[in-house]
Amino acid sequence: MPVRPWKILSSKHIHPIVRLDDVALPNGGRLEGTVFEFRDWVTVMALTPAGEMLLIRQYRHGLGRVIIEMPGGTMDADDSSPLEAARRELREETGYTSEAWVEVGCVSPNPANHTNMVHFFLAEDATPAGPQHLDPSEEIEVLPTPLEEVIAMAQRGELVQSMQVAALFFALSHWKRIR
Repeated sequence: MPVRPWKILSSKHIHPIVRLDDVALPNGGRLEGTVFEFRDWVTVMALTPAGEMLLIRQYRHGLGRVIIEMPGGTMDADDSSPLEAARRELREETGYTSEAWVEVGCVSPNPANHTNMVHFFLAEDATPAGPQHLDPSEEIEVLPTPLEEVIAMAQRGELVQSMQVAALFFALSHWKRIR
């Protein structure tokens, strides 16, 4: 039997980015589903000429703790493309820039209830370009880390942001370090 999509009977927004859908299921049942209408996100794997990846340490309220992750964030309304957002996020969060960019992957962060995608970018030969330009809610420490240590951190479960572990997979595939 083929898999069939659900039929949306009605939708209402309970918050600018949160939608409740009343849906008819293929089996005749009904369900109220919550959908998060986020803008696309970007993750940047920036490598310095010395072969270090720029990681950042910051507080993440959902987990209630400080974690280590890769620079990135949400596309702004005035970003013309995911690449522009990635360039902006790298500069804002780390103070670094790069002229060598490539998108290595794009996935859904949670297809069950998110409408957005996350774009993974490599920024090679990243160099300091000035101070960070942080949002009022951000406090970010930049951690240049040897690539081999970043891989080991992912293997040890120290990179807890799952989409960023996926980003590392795409980067390693791009570099033909895995098949």
